[in-house]
Amino acid sequence: MLQEVINSTKAYYCLECGKCTAACPVARRDTSFSPRLTVEMALLGRSQELLEGKLGWSCLTCRLCSERCPSDVRYSEFVRGVRTLVGHREHAVPCAHGSVMQTLMGIMTRPDLRQERLSWLSSDLQTAVDSGVLYFVGCLPYYEVLFCDLNVESVEIARSAVRVLNALGVSPAVLAVERCCGHDLLWSGDVDGFRRLAMQNVALLNASGAHTIITTCPECYRTLAVDYAGCAGGLKARVLHLSQYVMERIGDREQQAARGKQQATGEREQQAARDKQRAMGDQEADTGQIFHPLLQRQKVTYHDPCRLGRYMGIYEAPRCLLKALGYEVLEMAHSGPAALCCGTSAWLNCNAVSKQIQLDRLQEAVETGADLLVTACAKCQIHFKCAQKDTDTPQHLRIEVRDLTTMLAEHLK
Repeated sequence: MLQEVINSTKAYYCLECGKCTAACPVARRDTSFSPRLTVEMALLGRSQELLEGKLGWSCLTCRLCSERCPSDVRYSEFVRGVRTLVGHREHAVPCAHGSVMQTLMGIMTRPDLRQERLSWLSSDLQTAVDSGVLYFVGCLPYYEVLFCDLNVESVEIARSAVRVLNALGVSPAVLAVERCCGHDLLWSGDVDGFRRLAMQNVALLNASGAHTIITTCPECYRTLAVDYAGCAGGLKARVLHLSQYVMERIGDREQQAARGKQQATGEREQQAARDKQRAMGDQEADTGQIFHPLLQRQKVTYHDPCRLGRYMGIYEAPRCLLKALGYEVLEMAHSGPAALCCGTSAWLNCNAVSKQIQLDRLQEAVETGADLLVTACAKCQIHFKCAQKDTDTPQHLRIEVRDLTTMLAEHLK
């Protein structure tokens, strides 16, 4: 089974060049860990040592190593495969927060589970039972309870997402019996638990009749769009992150406006409008009909979540929206494909190494001179705010951390 993991992830192509280790945020802070060493142990048949040691659990699966690998070794997927084998052997998994999230996910696999998932909806939010657009909320309501001491915007993210969709003329469907997407179970090696969640969600989402599923969680986005493909035939609807959907709808409005003016404009003006539409992914969007831009420009820096950026390639849409709201976006020393991870993944290994990675990232944010650190991932916000709450954290690293979706809602006309 380990050989299958090696073959499917191209681990046998490893050149032992060390570029992965040099880039790895964990290896740079913990000399006992090395992606290259992990692969070497597998290739040399040291499976027992690999499966029972801590090496298989230290990786953040942030995929930064894959950005550097000249041999296209899919190391994060290699780690996920190794963890699956560990799960089969029933070794202890180093879960954070007393395994409470893994316990909740396990509970949600029960087909007869009764939930109260819609109490966060406020009276000003417009939803519909039958809608072509469905908003997948994920575990945001649970985060609101578990991390209330951190003042995390989890439920407000969900409310803000619906407000933004309403402003775009959409009343989304929201499922009362939705389950966790299963991302954390999959990446911690519990494939059976993941499949139970995925099968139930696939059935519910396909039965909804929605043609588009919107997420605000990068991990839900990656899981629904990619990992659900092998479960019960996959989803019939397309899956988009909210930032993509907003940019898409703004583009539709611009096209409609351009068509309405075609009779009154010459060929040169029409071509300019078409060129602007093609460049939407890299330039500021025209959000004048939907959002109020800032009267006074404010400086922000944007943190790229691993699943949204390196896994799904979404870098420009969040930045375009921030610029369209009137913010000046300042880039950190490591951004885009080179962005540093928030330090913890799948609620595993929340330790001193994780904290140091978080402090290093906060330092990068402060050094930009920005007033706000913005991210599009609730987990990233949780991890940064948790690091800031530590009494040992220097005062100058307590930069305000905000969520992109809630900021969009605050600027709605």
